[in-house]
Amino acid sequence: MENNQTKKSFWNGVLAGALVTAFAGLLIVGMSLGMYLFGRSVINQNSVSQGPATAGQEDETNLNYDRINGKMALIQEIINQYFLYDEDLEQVEDYVYIGMMAGLGDPYSAYYTEEDFKELQADTEGVYSGIGALLSQNRLTGLCTVVRVFENAPAYESGMLPGDILYEVDGHPVQGEDLSILVNNYIKGEEGTDVTITVFRQETNEYVDLTVTRRSVEVPTVEYEMLEGQIGYILITQFDLVTAQQFKEAADDLMSQGMKGLVLDLRSNPGGVLDGAVEIADYILPDDLTEYAAGGQETMIVYTEDKNGEGEQYRASDGHQLDIPIAILINEESASAAEVLTGALTDYDRAVSVGTTSYGKGIVQSLIPLGDGSAIKITMAHYYTPSGFDLHGKGITPDVEVELDEALRTQAVVEPQEDNQVQAAVEEVMEQME
Repeated sequence: MENNQTKKSFWNGVLAGALVTAFAGLLIVGMSLGMYLFGRSVINQNSVSQGPATAGQEDETNLNYDRINGKMALIQEIINQYFLYDEDLEQVEDYVYIGMMAGLGDPYSAYYTEEDFKELQADTEGVYSGIGALLSQNRLTGLCTVVRVFENAPAYESGMLPGDILYEVDGHPVQGEDLSILVNNYIKGEEGTDVTITVFRQETNEYVDLTVTRRSVEVPTVEYEMLEGQIGYILITQFDLVTAQQFKEAADDLMSQGMKGLVLDLRSNPGGVLDGAVEIADYILPDDLTEYAAGGQETMIVYTEDKNGEGEQYRASDGHQLDIPIAILINEESASAAEVLTGALTDYDRAVSVGTTSYGKGIVQSLIPLGDGSAIKITMAHYYTPSGFDLHGKGITPDVEVELDEALRTQAVVEPQEDNQVQAAVEEVMEQME
């Protein structure tokens, strides 16, 4: 009975997701005011502090550190006198930093402890000890959903399916948990150990307990094959440090087999390392396109602008191109670097986009180490497609809109031959080939 009540509360929270998120943000703002008390020495060592405001001075651009320090001292005194349990000072300090980043109201900015930062760096290397599933988090409700299950990985073997909503991991409720922290601290673990993941399966309206045995998983960021009609098919699941090279090898292999057209599948690709997407765009596009040239330079791939209107420009320069018809598949989970690649190719009419409107994440985060092993991830700039389109919050609407067949949405492995969106993309490529 108690378990049923807990689950009912979970779904009540889901229905009020936007309100809960807003209220949580208000609570965190109060907690975040104390960040500087603990963080000042680290920040000063890294030359990013602008110095505290003077007592009584109203400064809309800086926190009032005297007031903060006084309030934090008062709270600590109350804790010392009345708190029933032992205080974990390290944990309290971590949560002060977490609170300050959460108080920014930006779901993409975060604080990482030393342990979290080490795990985050391991993510980009393409090999980890985990379960072999790709997760996405709804920015309003905080729900984490399985968007891809890698074939023959532990999650696949346990019966996990795309569309499963994570409810608990080893008894820990996960709604609202930062996705990176959830993956690194709860789902990943020592190879050979078990993790129990409770998911809610919407199509059957049931909770399912899955026991998954962690093992070393090599993330297949690029998969490819030749389809009928000499049309190549390349799937990119995410962008990490090895993805661009894997893509080049796949494209070269398909070209050696006589590829006449290409379907590039970026569905449910959450992004990742921006340089990987830029390098792939560079490999596909010629270097001499002038449609969006500026300052005498050619073939803009993407550019960024920060709060001061400054940023970087990324251009094609490798002397290589793929001069064949291309269709790009996107969906509502295609985000960030996947949208950069899509925007670059479609702006120059070098590809037709097929599927559903993409996620709409057009902002750049940077990881800044704080000198003690910890780090922050902070949003620093917008990025724009070559034509100047700001896709953030809007996404890219495909040239050809095609919904995935309902029966395929929860199928763990869908072959290109039975995938209606892939087949629609193939048709577009064949039209270009005629």
